[in-house]
Amino acid sequence: MKIVLLVIVALVAAFFIVAMLIPKHHTASVSRVVRGAPHDVYAIVRDVANAPQWREVKKVELLDATHFREHAKYGVVTYEIIDEKPAETLATRIVDKDLGYSGSWTYRFAPENGGTRVTITEDGEVSNLLFRFLSRFVFGYTSGMEKTLAALAAKCDTAPRPSAVPSRAQ
Repeated sequence: MKIVLLVIVALVAAFFIVAMLIPKHHTASVSRVVRGAPHDVYAIVRDVANAPQWREVKKVELLDATHFREHAKYGVVTYEIIDEKPAETLATRIVDKDLGYSGSWTYRFAPENGGTRVTITEDGEVSNLLFRFLSRFVFGYTSGMEKTLAALAAKCDTAPRPSAVPSRAQ
């Protein structure tokens, strides 16, 4: 019984030591080309009220022109739009201070091969040791961004396209 207890204590100690050695701050990026022009793709991402139509978000509360609150399976998080240049850049930052993690996502939109390359960069800080360990070794820093880009690509594949107007022969 003492050996089992010692093994458990050693594992818990090892977990805390490893978690404390993982840096609090990280930066990670993912990128993907999706269908649609940059202004159309930007408009989908910027329309935060309609995020539940294409992302894993249950509900969005619009608090004012630059603040919104997402209700999702991971909990409730309040965001602030900190930078936006239509069809080029959109940056959001977590406002809440008590989540165990914080940071920002910056979306960049650039034309590429008739579509739009969307790059998401996360500048994050994970203060909670358990979250830090899990985000580094279980989930990875990019999993949320990869899911978001996959959902955005699916939305862009089904989004209405401007219809071509035939030119009149003269």
